[in-house]
Amino acid sequence: MLAQLASATNPNVRMIAANPGDWGIDAFAGDLGGEITVWQSKYFMPITTTNQSQQIRESLANGLKAAAANDHTIAMWILCIPSSMDGPAANWWDGWKKRQEKAHGIVIELWDETKLVKKLLSPEGDQVRRAYYEPFTPASAAETPEQLRLVLEVEEGKAADLESALFIRQMSEAGHVELDSAKRQFFNADLVAREIGHKAVPAEVAALSSADATLHGVWEMQFNECSADGAIGALHGRVWREVRSEHDKLPKVLRLEVVHSWGLVHRLVENRRAGWVAHWRQIASGHPDN
Repeated sequence: MLAQLASATNPNVRMIAANPGDWGIDAFAGDLGGEITVWQSKYFMPITTTNQSQQIRESLANGLKAAAANDHTIAMWILCIPSSMDGPAANWWDGWKKRQEKAHGIVIELWDETKLVKKLLSPEGDQVRRAYYEPFTPASAAETPEQLRLVLEVEEGKAADLESALFIRQMSEAGHVELDSAKRQFFNADLVAREIGHKAVPAEVAALSSADATLHGVWEMQFNECSADGAIGALHGRVWREVRSEHDKLPKVLRLEVVHSWGLVHRLVENRRAGWVAHWRQIASGHPDN
């Protein structure tokens, strides 16, 4: 999984099979006749403490020794652990990392619990997360899928309040006149997000973050293409078609209708992470907070 996650953002990532040793490398990118980046994984659970510091020291030392013996250079060394460090371990790591970087002229990084989850929930890590985690659904849940969420009408007072929303302002700037469906989409998606935030079920929170990352990636790709083509006026339509095609791939635990998926894009705009015109950042920065 780590090798595939690394390859999502780094070209030519490969693994080393232990035969009998692995040269202190679990995965690497680069040329073994020159400079390489190394990913070294250690399964420390449920937390990482200073009891594991010796294993970490030995891992780097073994990698550097193998590099010297086999005519390659480690430019970056990344330690991957599925847990978080406690206070003493984090304090040791920060000091040790600086000393080793200075002594060996390399860059050292840490992919811990927080960093790994962030990467798995990113657009680049989307396929890796789906391959390793989302297929494992309990049989009972697979046999009796939950009903999709209801799509509610927007209350009159709430519809009036949304007139001053940033996503409505962005759509108006893009030349859209009829905005009732956009309000309904946002209203329903916002209800879902608030419910998930209130319940704070980890699986649902992670699924919503995943959906946001996926849809943000859809918007960003279309925005960049429209900007390059001088077709920013077509952005909204292109995004909507892509969201419809991506909808069935979003986490099933969210139980979303297409209306909710479209609404999640409006939430990205409302949260100043996207827009519908070329100068959307300028509009967002000058828009008052509600």
